Amino acid sequence: MAIARWNGTLIAESDKTVVVEGNHYFPLESVKLQHLKPSDTTSRCPWKGVANYYSLLVDGETNENAAWVYATPSDAAAAIKGHIAFWKGVEVT
Repeated sequence: MAIARWNGTLIAESDKTVVVEGNHYFPLESVKLQHLKPSDTTSRCPWKGVANYYSLLVDGETNENAAWVYATPSDAAAAIKGHIAFWKGVEVT
């Protein structure tokens, strides 16, 4: 079971994560969506495609662009479609 926490708050947990490049990608249905706020930030991976970012909101604190998702990944990264990953201080165990 993989668990994502930030500021002591459970953000996501699942036994069906997909690990890519050392990052656990959680199925969206396993994420506490009330803690996500869409961001205008995007990035491009040469083999996965365009990532869209979310900021985390917990107890009045914000962690900018701490989560990302490939909404329409390339065929090579199809396994992470509908999954979200975390960084920037989010503890994934």
